Amino acid sequence: MSNPLADPGHGHSPAAWANVLLMLIGLSIATVALFFEAWVVLIVGVIVFIVGPIVGFIMKKAGFGANGAKHQSKAH
Repeated sequence: MSNPLADPGHGHSPAAWANVLLMLIGLSIATVALFFEAWVVLIVGVIVFIVGPIVGFIMKKAGFGANGAKHQSKAH
């Protein structure tokens, strides 16, 4: 039986990093586009932002999430 108080590894996986990085890039693009009223670029930024969680979910299912088959935990 696993320890319920053990660290689940939140944020320490390639899936989590890809998710957050894509969301930050999308938000940055959208913010700059909103400032310059570039509506097409704003939509691109929003799309990149939305793609972030989708990529994170796909990577998690592929084994790159926390405690996934392809993820190697690092000692703290």
